[in-house]
Amino acid sequence: MSYRGAEAPKIQETQALKVEDYMAQKLITFKPDQAMHEVVDALMKYKISGGPVVNDDGQLVGVISEGDCLKEVVKGKYDNMPIFTGLVEEHMAKNVITVGPGLNIFEAARMFLDKRLRRFPVVHEGKLIGQISQKDIMKAVLNAKSSTW
Repeated sequence: MSYRGAEAPKIQETQALKVEDYMAQKLITFKPDQAMHEVVDALMKYKISGGPVVNDDGQLVGVISEGDCLKEVVKGKYDNMPIFTGLVEEHMAKNVITVGPGLNIFEAARMFLDKRLRRFPVVHEGKLIGQISQKDIMKAVLNAKSSTW
């Protein structure tokens, strides 16, 4: 006969794998009224393929990419002068898909597959607070404890 009593159920610790825990927070951003040639300079200097565009209040208003810059190169070819003219707001993508900081990384991974994008700006209450990339998702998975999936 045992006097130990009932064993308490083991509570398994689960990991909250959220976007906010793995997103990049120090971002190169651009302003809508910034010149396109400055964007190209920054893309080359920092070895990035694009960046979020924010207004003076820190609100995300678009994204500018290498592809947007290349469109200007192609236009310039017809004038025999590939130059970068205009302002960011004239060339940026304005309908940007964003994610919230509390989104589970597995849901973010699904969005990457569904939308075929390489990164999502992370927005909280209308303001840009970071960016999550496919590489960030892979880092999160590698850091996860296999026993708490």
